[in-house]
Amino acid sequence: MIFAVASGKGGTGKTTVALSLALAAEGPVELLDCDVEEPNCHLFLHVSSVRHEAVGLPVPVVDPARCDACGVCGEACQFGGIVVLPHGAHVVPSLCHGCGACARLCPTGAISETVRRLGEVVEGECGTVHLVTGRLDVGQTLAPPVVRAVRRRANGAGLVVVDAPPGTSCPVMAAVRDADVAVLVTEPTPFGLNDLELAVVALRRLSLPFGVVVNRAGCGDRRVHNYCAAEEIPILLEIPHDRRIAEAYARGEALVEALPELKPDFRFLLDRLRAMSAAAKEPSHANV
Repeated sequence: MIFAVASGKGGTGKTTVALSLALAAEGPVELLDCDVEEPNCHLFLHVSSVRHEAVGLPVPVVDPARCDACGVCGEACQFGGIVVLPHGAHVVPSLCHGCGACARLCPTGAISETVRRLGEVVEGECGTVHLVTGRLDVGQTLAPPVVRAVRRRANGAGLVVVDAPPGTSCPVMAAVRDADVAVLVTEPTPFGLNDLELAVVALRRLSLPFGVVVNRAGCGDRRVHNYCAAEEIPILLEIPHDRRIAEAYARGEALVEALPELKPDFRFLLDRLRAMSAAAKEPSHANV
């Protein structure tokens, strides 16, 4: 069972919720940190047996002696990763998505492929939690391949918790796609509501069942609650606005370890997510 934790913007407490779900669960858990530009789950866990593996992408290499500037490769590329000039084709590696179409379609065989490193996947253990972290290399911009590499590390042995990147861009879609159910973490402020609305649109387009966790409950207003009621979105949990939580985060302590009295709340959240997943898989009466 795969639970994805996402948010419309950064700083809402998404990683706090993902870590709390993983640490509150009973049995083996795979925690996938797909926030590859700023991964931080490892800062709260004492991970051992760390293993690194590079993530790369095939990119074209043009042999100028064989290229006749026919333009077939440039027409095939949908991202501007290869540009054909009068004297031959030129590769823009940062725009290449590694589809391989140019190499397959080149009529003169002038294009081969090499691997461009994008980042790495780091794996390790902390008790019953198997942590998989994606790290995008500095200067690289193509995050989805690294996100997908992290997602492929899930072996399905137990519960899988995905800590998705913030926002609604391509890396987020790569992280939450094919999850059983998602959690959107927000805060009760106008900014939180604005970005929550964007995230709701994105998840609905994926036909992914989801609910909302309100972090720092009590520090803002009721607009998020009113919006969720109007859109029939369940609020699954409210995390109180408590200075102790901020202090624990600053010390690098996981929420449910610093405040163990909150662990039953996250176990209840796990139960609600399992129920939502089961309900989503039941055939509708219209199909019976």
